[in-house]
Amino acid sequence: MAEKETRRDIRSLFTQFKTSNHWAVSLARDLLWVVVVVGAIALALYLICGTWPAVVTIESKSMDPNMKVGDLVVVVQKDRYGEFQTWVDGKAANNSRFGSYGDVIIYKPNGLTTVHPIIHRAVAYATDEPMTEIRGNTLKTNYTAPHPGYITWGDNNPYPDQFVSFTGIGNPEPVREEWIVGKSLFTVPLVGYLPLHIVEVVIVVIVIMILHEMYVRSREEKETKPAKKAGKKQR
Repeated sequence: MAEKETRRDIRSLFTQFKTSNHWAVSLARDLLWVVVVVGAIALALYLICGTWPAVVTIESKSMDPNMKVGDLVVVVQKDRYGEFQTWVDGKAANNSRFGSYGDVIIYKPNGLTTVHPIIHRAVAYATDEPMTEIRGNTLKTNYTAPHPGYITWGDNNPYPDQFVSFTGIGNPEPVREEWIVGKSLFTVPLVGYLPLHIVEVVIVVIVIMILHEMYVRSREEKETKPAKKAGKKQR
């Protein structure tokens, strides 16, 4: 009996939530609908792309002119939708991607999860053999990698990532396979500004929803008042 009563209470609460005309409940329903839609989109992107996050935003000019600040980048698994290629592989196959040879990867520098991933082009795969050139540039001093991994380079940067120091990171090591989040599939210009200002966007959306709800309530009240007055006159 107690279990049946509990089920009835839950159904009753759900029915009240679904049919209530109170402005706060209506707003809660709208917000819940937004959460469900966003969650469904996120799940669909994960299933299609096989990565999380499935989209990232370009936040710096290091990939100019091929990727610009505010571009939204769709990220897929490294070997999904085409064989993965470095700059060396792409040049040999005469296959360009995003304005140059080689895939643009999103990776966690030195495997760190406390800093933002880096979005740069994979230009070569380093082994234990000394490297004499990178991306067609002869090195003044041969480079020997501390371990096998990908050498990465921002299209707008003067040096490979592994040759410079980053704030909070130090010198990035060659990118191990497990540090790669995914590769760039395509970009959507300017849309990435929304995630960059997500707090402001959420606040604006909530304010618009509240104002809309207030406007609807105001109209309903104006429409019901004349009907009440008309009813009194008929008496």
